[in-house]
Amino acid sequence: WGVGEHKLPGGNWMRKEQCNFGWDWGPMLTTAGIWRPLELVAFDHARLRDVHTLQDHSGAGPVRLTHRVAVERHDEALLVLSVQVLDPSGVVVAAEQLPMQGQAAELLLAVQHPRLWWPNGLGDQPLYMVVTELREKNGAPLDRHTQRIGLRTLRLDRHPDEWGESFRFVVNGVPFFAKGANWIPADTLLERLTREDYARLLRDAAAVHMNMLRVWGGGIYEEDVFYDLCDELGICVWQDFMFACAAYPTFDSEWMETVHHEVEDNVRRLRHHACLALWCGNNELEQGLVGDAWTEHTMSWADYSKLFDQMIPEIVHRLDPETDYWPSSPHTPVGDRRFFNDPRSGDAHIWDVWHGKQPFEFYRTCFHRFISEFGFQSFPEPRTVYAFTEPRDRNITSYVMEHHQRSGIGNSTIIHYMLSWYRLPTSFEDILWLSQIQQGMAMKYAVEHWRRNMPRSMGTLYWQLNDCWPAPSWSSIDYYGRWKALHYLARRFYAPVLISGVEDAKTGTVTVHATNDRVHPVTGTVRWWVTRTGGTLLDQGRLDWTAPALSSHQVTTLTLTPLLADPGPRDLIVWLAWEVDGETVSEDLVLFARPKHLELMDPEVQVEVAEASDGVFAVTLQAMRPALWAWLEVTEMNVRWSDNFVNLRPGTTRVLTGALTQPLPLDEFRQRLQVRSLVDTYA
Repeated sequence: WGVGEHKLPGGNWMRKEQCNFGWDWGPMLTTAGIWRPLELVAFDHARLRDVHTLQDHSGAGPVRLTHRVAVERHDEALLVLSVQVLDPSGVVVAAEQLPMQGQAAELLLAVQHPRLWWPNGLGDQPLYMVVTELREKNGAPLDRHTQRIGLRTLRLDRHPDEWGESFRFVVNGVPFFAKGANWIPADTLLERLTREDYARLLRDAAAVHMNMLRVWGGGIYEEDVFYDLCDELGICVWQDFMFACAAYPTFDSEWMETVHHEVEDNVRRLRHHACLALWCGNNELEQGLVGDAWTEHTMSWADYSKLFDQMIPEIVHRLDPETDYWPSSPHTPVGDRRFFNDPRSGDAHIWDVWHGKQPFEFYRTCFHRFISEFGFQSFPEPRTVYAFTEPRDRNITSYVMEHHQRSGIGNSTIIHYMLSWYRLPTSFEDILWLSQIQQGMAMKYAVEHWRRNMPRSMGTLYWQLNDCWPAPSWSSIDYYGRWKALHYLARRFYAPVLISGVEDAKTGTVTVHATNDRVHPVTGTVRWWVTRTGGTLLDQGRLDWTAPALSSHQVTTLTLTPLLADPGPRDLIVWLAWEVDGETVSEDLVLFARPKHLELMDPEVQVEVAEASDGVFAVTLQAMRPALWAWLEVTEMNVRWSDNFVNLRPGTTRVLTGALTQPLPLDEFRQRLQVRSLVDTYA
């Protein structure tokens, strides 16, 4: 919170990337100086100062555009203002021009047969180019401005319902479950980042079905390329203003004037983006105001209100009326705002698991409307750790490992949960890998629960997508772009069609749920198998099921009381699958005992390798006995797998493809390939 013994003198006065002063996932490495391009603009007669296109989607048919233009000029000479709208293929679909003698103008256009922009997984992302030109009366060009827009409506819907007040995003009239993560600055030294760095991370987010990222308020207003790519990929952006976990001097008029310019500038810069879903005032300030952290501070609710209830929302409503404003995250609009994380309304940060040491099952007791932060740490994989350690450092309690762990409770909390869930690994590398499996399972418990509870819960943004340096953290993609187990699991628990099971040891049952994020019904077959840990089949069944669009329903309840008596919970595995058109689209694994207590045996995984195409290899896996969280790695090579950390049921075949970043002969690929599973971490 930057207070008390952790107070950073002046940090809350400077309008600078706050996490540069250190955070619990990044180093204190405070940069200084001009780090973004500056330009000096000169003009003779007039120039375009501001351009804004408003959309009207009321009624069927065309989308009506109101194109507002502000001009800076030295004289009152007659000018000509023109605007063209080009469709995604470059064809002009609307155009208008008018003579202009003042400093502001408004042009009305209509786009016939509009192609709407949709979030990832709900449709396509067509982008239209709006070209604005300012000319002298004789046709001589003065200025030109281009901007890409998506034709869509995207609003935060809050209305009274049976649970309190809804908190859901609605695009083009369709409510959708927000699936995503929190975004932090992608490098401690930001100027090192390239367009390709942004593209890689954002493509990786889209690849696991994410449709929203929250740009967290302790970092930066991101580069234009970030929002351009989100437009293209269908990733909606929850945009925090850059205020986080600190008291701010709103009593100082000069500071407030600086912030006023900052907010106006960024709203004008970003408001045209199709991806922009929400403006949010800050990160966790309301939480701090009612906690114990600010005992030395004088920021009152009145001081808070000056900025987040008055100045910022006034600017947003004036400059970007098509995007909603939310004062803080977390925030509850029902009842007393001091009771943040109220499950009846608003958004919540759920940290009882991890910070509160609650078990993973605790998530299933939380029925909040939108969960904008929750997370669990893991170590990066061995290759990443090797990049910042010498062999003598490769112990999680070494100085170097603890230095890279910026959370004061990080390593001990990872081990605390590991002792509860898993058998203690036998090597340093196995601790790293197992921590990733553990992280993935924590997030799976949470996300699947909240997806089962749609429409009551309508969004999950886990903490966090990315890293700013190589270190243990809550990320699902490490600093070098390597996917952790969590990111592979996210591809499954964020899949548009999801099967999930909930065990109840008291009743001896598993309730099976089907969740469908698609805008149309999905018909398929739900299947289940019950095996012993050695692979013996004890029971199986199937049920045809049609899942309504944009919904989650309980499909059936499996009663396993006799099997829990004999052979017992430590010798029982429940496998679930949802098949659509003969293809398995979702799977789940349900256990009645902690993995550390399962009587797992060597799965004897059979492996076949073939070259699928240039640089892509197909690995066929077949296990003689259950192989839990089986993962593939290729020694000293970066590989992007089609899936990883998979559960292999005996009698089934799984084909995983791996794309290499460097050429490698087939024989050498075979030699370097390693296939391991949970039992290998301790056996």
